Amino acid sequence: MLYYAVVFLIIAIIAGFFGFFGVAGLAAGIAKILFVIFIILFILSLIFGGRRRRL
Repeated sequence: MLYYAVVFLIIAIIAGFFGFFGVAGLAAGIAKILFVIFIILFILSLIFGGRRRRL
């Protein structure tokens, strides 16, 4: 998921450079949402992933 966030960020930068500001804004918004979801899932996996019992 972090990979897709970076891809959309790069698309936003390239689109902004060429003057497609609508596409750049949309891609940047998608990248922000994916990054936030990634951070939330990462924190949850740190919290709940460490509770496994080892035999």
